[in-house]
Amino acid sequence: MSRPESDAAEPQPHHTDFTSPHPAVPLELPLNDGELSTNADLKTQIVRFTITGAGSGVLDFGLTVLLQYVFGAPFAIAKSLGFILGTTTAYLLNRRWTFQAEPSALRFVAVAFLYGVTFFVNVGLYTWLSHLWPETLLYSFIAYVIAQGTATVINFVVQRLVIFRIR
Repeated sequence: MSRPESDAAEPQPHHTDFTSPHPAVPLELPLNDGELSTNADLKTQIVRFTITGAGSGVLDFGLTVLLQYVFGAPFAIAKSLGFILGTTTAYLLNRRWTFQAEPSALRFVAVAFLYGVTFFVNVGLYTWLSHLWPETLLYSFIAYVIAQGTATVINFVVQRLVIFRIR
């Protein structure tokens, strides 16, 4: 598959120059957020973080329930895979839209560490509560909300105050 030819007068953005070597960076979504301020205020960031989190949460909980109730996966396995899907989606969207941060290997490592910590908080709370309560969709949802809510607060505070200030 070849790339379409372009006019010589039109400059090519660096990210589409596939012939020159690029430093290793995490996979990024090809979004153009030029109209967004890089200095979004706290209220804007909270609204965007909430929207991103809700969408990512649907993916997380949806996969968790599918694996747990349809395929019979254990609580921890189902929640782990749901967490990975939801968290990856949330990171990619929050980096670009909520915090408007440029790609950074250091930031990616910091986010991976943070998500490792919140992984254990999230999956640990969900699994613990799932063992305490009857295994029903309602109790699974309540356990999910508690676990995800705790991890979300940790994520927002650390991302806003530390990670997305890394240059």
